[in-house]
Amino acid sequence: MRNITISDQITEVCPGFHVAAIACEVRNSSHHHGLWQEIDAFYNRFASTYKIEDINQRPAIYATRQVYKQLGKDPNRYRPSSEALCRRILKGQPLYRIDTLVDLINLISLKTGYSIGGFDDAKIQGDLVLGVGEAGEKFEAIGRGLLNIEGLPVYRDAVGGIGTPTSDEERTKITAGTTRLLMLVNGYSGGEGLQEAVDLSVELLKKYAEAREIEIELLNVNGAATPH
Repeated sequence: MRNITISDQITEVCPGFHVAAIACEVRNSSHHHGLWQEIDAFYNRFASTYKIEDINQRPAIYATRQVYKQLGKDPNRYRPSSEALCRRILKGQPLYRIDTLVDLINLISLKTGYSIGGFDDAKIQGDLVLGVGEAGEKFEAIGRGLLNIEGLPVYRDAVGGIGTPTSDEERTKITAGTTRLLMLVNGYSGGEGLQEAVDLSVELLKKYAEAREIEIELLNVNGAATPH
């Protein structure tokens, strides 16, 4: 498991921040019928249960938006990924179909409200630090080109930024060839509910991506790590 450091910049605006890191060997595929049965079932339940104004009140989404505001970022312009996915459902738009690992992570994000970073661990260089994006910092968001990450929470490796709650970076993205996954479940709302998100993640990774050699750590702003 890579070392993850949470910077003072994040601690100051979110003293209750927790993150769950999951690393494992996986087998990716272009599509998994069983997974999409689950996704479609969730889509229909969510569409019939929630209204668009309810989304921002989900605890994990609300807390992420509050951190954006404290860092000077407009969460309505740069929406957390979990919020954007929920809004697609309530607008009647189809969910993205990328590959099994990405689709699986999106389902977990939808179910829990957490914005989740999903990375090809083999493409990450060195350890990770969670800080705040700077003006002019280059970040090529997956499928959307250069993203202005000034004021966004951002994970950086030895080369540069790899993930924000709004989007991850092209350089370390999951592909068909990904065999080792790193997932970061970001609890800007604190630690409550994070273990349940980890349990769901492990269940789905085993079920649909043949996950093995699974490592899990729960970290908070004090640097405490609880390995599993």
